Amino acid sequence: MIHSVFIINRSGGLIYNKNYNTHIAQLSSNEALIFAGTFHGIHALASRIAPTVKATGTKDTGIQTIDTKNFRLHCFQTPTGIKFIAATDLLHTRLTEALTRIYELYCDYALKSPFYNLEMPVRSDMFDAKLLQLVQQH
Repeated sequence: MIHSVFIINRSGGLIYNKNYNTHIAQLSSNEALIFAGTFHGIHALASRIAPTVKATGTKDTGIQTIDTKNFRLHCFQTPTGIKFIAATDLLHTRLTEALTRIYELYCDYALKSPFYNLEMPVRSDMFDAKLLQLVQQH
């Protein structure tokens, strides 16, 4: 189950967060902003110190998953630096396909909107509805 979804812009600012599990504590707005900034910093450091090179010849892009005792964080970073993060239960081992689909929804319902400004919070009812459908499938 996907518990929460976060989208962090390339500057480390939180542009979207949504909790889909009513049985876990909801982060306050301030806590969500702190999470985004902290994750962005740790992700940047991890990508700089990554010693491995992928088979494609490119260096690793930073954190892809973080495992805890109770949940797992999955991260997908786009070529432009936007990070899509999902908090899931431990049963989800790879969420790359779902995070890629969230990125596609973001492109379709936020970026293509004439009212959306880059780097600003995502405010789209259609994006929320389509994302809810995707979360319910996982």
